Amino acid sequence: MTNLLRSTPLGFKIGGLLAALTLTAAGLQAQTPTARIRAEISAVATTPLPGTLHPLAQSRFDSGRMPGNTALHGISLVFSRSAAQQADLDALIAAQQDHNSPLYHQWLSPDQFAARFGMAQSDLDKVQTWLEQQGFSIDSVARSRNMIRFSGTAGQVEQAFSTQMHFYTVAGEKHFAPSTELSLPSALSPVVTAVRNLDDFRPRPMIQHSRIRQANPAFTSSISGSVFFTPGDIKLAYGVNTLISAGNTGAGQSIAIVGQSSIVTSDIENFQNADALTVKDPTLVLVPGSGTPQVYSGDEGESDLDLEWSGAMAPGAQIYFVYTGNSTNYGVFDSIAYAVDEKIGNIISVSYGSCEGGSSASSLLALDAVLQQATTQGQTVVAASGDAGSSSCYVSPTATSPVLATQEALSVSFPASSQYVTGVGGTEITSANDTAGSTYWQAKGSSDEITSLLQYIPEVAWNDDVTAVNAGATSLSATGGGVSTLYTAQPSWQSSYFTATGETNPNSKARLVPDVALYSSPDLPGYLFCTSDSSDWVNGQTASCSSGFRDSSTNDLTVAGGTSFATPIFAGMVAVLNQTKGYVSGQGLLNTELYSLASNSTTYAASFNDVTTGNNECPSSLGSSYCSTASSASYVTSTGYDPVTGLGSVNLSNLVTAWPASTSTLIGTTTTLSAASSTPASGASDVITVTVAPTSGSTTPTGTVTLSIDGCGSSYGATGCTPQSLTLGSSGTATYTATFTTAGVHTLVAQYAGDTTHAASSGTVAVTVPGGSSGKGTFSFAFSPSTLTVSRGSAGDEILTITPASGYTGTVSLNYTTSNNSALTNLCVSDSTGANSDGTVTLASATTSVNVTIVVDTKASDCVTAAVAKGKGLHRLIPVKTAQNNLPGPNPAPLGVAFAGLVLAGFLGRHSRKLRGLASIIALLALGFGLSACGGGGGGSSTSVSNPPKGTYTLTFTGTDTSTTTITATQSFTLTID
Repeated sequence: MTNLLRSTPLGFKIGGLLAALTLTAAGLQAQTPTARIRAEISAVATTPLPGTLHPLAQSRFDSGRMPGNTALHGISLVFSRSAAQQADLDALIAAQQDHNSPLYHQWLSPDQFAARFGMAQSDLDKVQTWLEQQGFSIDSVARSRNMIRFSGTAGQVEQAFSTQMHFYTVAGEKHFAPSTELSLPSALSPVVTAVRNLDDFRPRPMIQHSRIRQANPAFTSSISGSVFFTPGDIKLAYGVNTLISAGNTGAGQSIAIVGQSSIVTSDIENFQNADALTVKDPTLVLVPGSGTPQVYSGDEGESDLDLEWSGAMAPGAQIYFVYTGNSTNYGVFDSIAYAVDEKIGNIISVSYGSCEGGSSASSLLALDAVLQQATTQGQTVVAASGDAGSSSCYVSPTATSPVLATQEALSVSFPASSQYVTGVGGTEITSANDTAGSTYWQAKGSSDEITSLLQYIPEVAWNDDVTAVNAGATSLSATGGGVSTLYTAQPSWQSSYFTATGETNPNSKARLVPDVALYSSPDLPGYLFCTSDSSDWVNGQTASCSSGFRDSSTNDLTVAGGTSFATPIFAGMVAVLNQTKGYVSGQGLLNTELYSLASNSTTYAASFNDVTTGNNECPSSLGSSYCSTASSASYVTSTGYDPVTGLGSVNLSNLVTAWPASTSTLIGTTTTLSAASSTPASGASDVITVTVAPTSGSTTPTGTVTLSIDGCGSSYGATGCTPQSLTLGSSGTATYTATFTTAGVHTLVAQYAGDTTHAASSGTVAVTVPGGSSGKGTFSFAFSPSTLTVSRGSAGDEILTITPASGYTGTVSLNYTTSNNSALTNLCVSDSTGANSDGTVTLASATTSVNVTIVVDTKASDCVTAAVAKGKGLHRLIPVKTAQNNLPGPNPAPLGVAFAGLVLAGFLGRHSRKLRGLASIIALLALGFGLSACGGGGGGSSTSVSNPPKGTYTLTFTGTDTSTTTITATQSFTLTID
């Protein structure tokens, strides 16, 4: 992978360009892209596309070939830029960051970027024709004109790209991916960077849970006197309060938080209420084509904290949440791409990452091209540097992949390692400064002190590895940082810093990570947040923030840490900086200015908190299953910059004083959209109103806005996805009548181009067309707890909450599958309450959720007489035997009992959406598969069967409306048998 990336024009060549080029606006005018596909696209000659095999698609994890008729949606063909386009782009980025250039901070709109750096229309037409000839349907063309999305079947993918689609079971989870490198027709391969969305391996959230404070924790309170960070503490520590008190709240700025799970907005509201902030919901933006909104355990909490803490730092900013739905071949990288393609947010905050060796090289190349586009559009991207110390690939000592040697190798996290991103690392305080009533914290009183910090606390590098492991953690807990293996030419803004300061350059040939660092430890002292994601709760906790920051029943707080917190906090700080210094259209990449200011010793001393104690090594005392020789001899802090905490943390008030003011005289604007109906009926007209207003003064913006619907204009046609152009009226408004014929969420984005007085801006709105021709709406699933632990031979309960949306009422059939069918042969899964006598679940009210208790029984002999033995009126959920889901069933049972159980569909892997209805069950019964209990012998004797083995498994449930099979929902939980 390294060789591929080294040979690719990834370098941010600012240094040489600034020194050698005198750029003029006329010299960098857009050129019409020239056609690059010279020959007919055909399979007569094919060429391998290197870097397309996912690192985890290994034969040792292979779980069989994917059925050829499996539907795959939203596959993306990502195009490369020509050498001339890349050279032009590098020069433009350099000029936009050069104070002496006439192009300084002259940002492009997405359409200007497309016209200059996208594919020629004739090439797009040729590729579209070829895809359609392979049987694919075209979904959309990216606004950048650098990607086509299409859908088809696994068999069509195999034929078109000379590969096979396989399932892989990795760490107890079932995934899918191509089994070989892809090949393309030779006429097409020179213009393609990647074929994405052919697998469902997702980047990891960077949240870290507290390991040592789990029993009724409190923050400077009468209960325990423990201390935790709330927004007021952080704003005090990092000099944000002074700016907010002066009215610099981030107003006129926009932050896009990216994620891969839906959220419950009441969590955000609970956090704002608990911290006495103004209640303001984020604007939800579902990535078009990514499916329906779906809550995913583990990801929901990450998104909650990102939204809560970014908004708390910049309460006046507009917060967007750009997320993907239940199509699991989509993920947070698609959210980033959409936020850039539609220029949603002047600031983009990313709390996810993948170690540089953890994704296919072609996928990283594709995202890096997106990050370059963001830079030209004035979007600042900040990303978490990771939470596994110097070895970003580390998972756990029991993980089978990556192999331990790869896990322990020195590595950094992408996209924080991109030279178009500001990487945010982690610090912590020492235990000596973690005491209420000390120099730094309010004394314990009779009530909770929401803001209890008295002054800035000196920082050390965040490294809780020993504490976390000793407390039972199976992963490392330290700030990510180190030397990139992707970017092997050090950016000039980094190398220039070392030249100016005389500091020793840790590696002059590579990008160093991170750039800055903020408090991140989950324990010293840890952050408070609010979430419905029970995977972030402590044992015994029943709610999050039902009484202030506490669970009203148990007094528990929800506490975590990680660079996941540092990153959205820094994003909020950037919004405040932008407003204060007048950057109404964003600043693009911050690193040029950040390192320039830090290279001045006076400015550095005032604006940065230098962290000179600690390291991010994996201590050898933890043993060889955690640490290798390489990771034990990794990176240490030093005076000035170091690859552990970067330049250190910041005093924002002082940094803003030193930061140059914007030279633009444009007035900032906000663009808002409203729909006459947020839930229009299928085929009905809906009037969309776009309003552009100034952020200051009383002038009226003029000019045009472009409106895209689900990434296109009214439809995809021969000219691609061309947004609708609307002219603003005298009041700064424009209207458009839209008609939606497809059920689900539709995302509309308006881009205001600006005029001679007003700056550009964007806005979004979503409308939901009730599902199916029946107009029944939809529903979602959520499990509590997200991880169920039972002793082998015993049973445990899961609560499945089914929540209606968009007016849904109806009856839902439930199906399930497991990540290890052979191991769970003798597992019984049953419902006890909340279901009908036939095992279905009825949602009679469009506003009321229904809870179903699912009993998971690991005692094999219970299955035969479960209803009698347990006395709970159980309705067994019994898997269907198929070639792909070969879970051996128990002994034959009467047909009447079969229909008393919940219907199981043949579910293809943990993330599949392929369903079987009741008719399939009947057919399988007729063929003799039958429904069976978990016993081994004919009488179900407990002596003839064995209980499922100890281990960790994934159980995935799918619900289908009994009358409209297109209305579905899927959710998983983790089962640990110990």
